[in-house]
Amino acid sequence: MPLPLIYHDDYSPPFPAEHRFPMDKFRLLRDHLVDSGLVSDDALLRPQLCPTDTLALAHDRDYIARFMSGQLAREDQRRLGLPWSEALARRTVRAVGGSLLAAEQALQHGLACHLAGGTHHAHYDHPAGFCIFNDLAIISHHLLANGRVNRVLIFDCDVHQGDGTARILANTPDAITVSLHCEKNFPARKADSDWDIPLPMGMGDADYLQVVDDTLNYLLPLYQPDLVLYDAGVDVHKDDALGYLQLTDAGVSARDERVMRHCLGRDIPVMGVIGGGYSKDRHALARRHGLLHHSAHRVWTDLGL
Repeated sequence: MPLPLIYHDDYSPPFPAEHRFPMDKFRLLRDHLVDSGLVSDDALLRPQLCPTDTLALAHDRDYIARFMSGQLAREDQRRLGLPWSEALARRTVRAVGGSLLAAEQALQHGLACHLAGGTHHAHYDHPAGFCIFNDLAIISHHLLANGRVNRVLIFDCDVHQGDGTARILANTPDAITVSLHCEKNFPARKADSDWDIPLPMGMGDADYLQVVDDTLNYLLPLYQPDLVLYDAGVDVHKDDALGYLQLTDAGVSARDERVMRHCLGRDIPVMGVIGGGYSKDRHALARRHGLLHHSAHRVWTDLGL
């Protein structure tokens, strides 16, 4: 069977063209993967909307209701940084459903990738940094509550610390939060992940990949998780507008492949979400995000999954 890839046309709703958040990157990523022959549009798995009860495993119900009805307080709207619309609300809940589907597919087949996800700045009762509902925390609570896993490990390689994930899961010992991030970057006030690995500005491919290898070689045997949620943010790239690290395309691709091989080599299923990536050249950004899916396809093929 083909590598499970998850996408929905809701992911890129109408959006101000000049906005710094590249909302069209999800559609452009789909177009890139189809044009490159990696997948046909018909083969992409389409998720359902995430039910409110599932969102509420990680979020305050009043907050969920305020956002879905467009009644966020001005301060929350400022923290979020996205203009509210019904289409954005539907997109948000659909994308969480996509990450849930990707996790289920990974548990079933060993590997799956989402063409969105990684909303790690969303907190229990407020949004932040373009993130509304925290898919990584929601998946963790959902799978643990349903007995689908006994332990989950979140390996967050977005250039920004996964502060929302760390805070939501702070009292969930069977959800291990790991964040590799640039030490001098958003958010200004860092949370306490189970494992924080702050990286110096300007770090390049070789040093970064060594950190990835060392971290996974230590943590995967230590925790022996039943599933790894991998946030494959490409804002570590040297050309990213909000990054400060110096990874090349080859470095990002090698990172993604190594993470998946580390997990699958230990018979640990892994699912990938795309995380952050920012550029005015939206087509280049879509290709950069597509490195995850191309790397996953190579691993999937090599291992005969």
